[in-house]
Amino acid sequence: MTDAKWRPMTPADIAAVDAIAAAIHVALPEHAFVFAERQRLYPKGCFMLEVDGKPAGYVISHPWHYLRPPPLNTLVERMPEDASTYYIHDLALLPPSRRTGAGSAIARKLITHAAAAGLPNVSLIAVYDAAAFWLRHGFDYVEDPALTTKLAGYGPEARMMARRQTP
Repeated sequence: MTDAKWRPMTPADIAAVDAIAAAIHVALPEHAFVFAERQRLYPKGCFMLEVDGKPAGYVISHPWHYLRPPPLNTLVERMPEDASTYYIHDLALLPPSRRTGAGSAIARKLITHAAAAGLPNVSLIAVYDAAAFWLRHGFDYVEDPALTTKLAGYGPEARMMARRQTP
């Protein structure tokens, strides 16, 4: 990667987000209107990765309820006033931008943002082979039988993970 940078996502980026998601999440499709809603409701948690000026990845994150991840491809309508976690809905990088440090850079930024917002933890559902990445960033597996049904919609390898914020 020669010139890679994260920048705030704008409504004009939704088509690129949708294209990246379609390329990466073939088995876990979401409509563009889901991405657009999250960006509109919590723009402080949505970023685009550009490499040489071209879209190469995105992240969508926002405050939410711990152990109650929103179902895939579902509108949330509003951010909760009583959020108990900072939820990373999706971090997607096109293959050329993986293993470059871009994912780690945005993970650190989101963890710092969650701490500044006063949220006690950061949570996510790791899909495919992403769990190892999140383990390296201080996340642990969350085992809770109540999550079984929720996780089923995210694929067979889906694992709930969380990182407690340190005071």
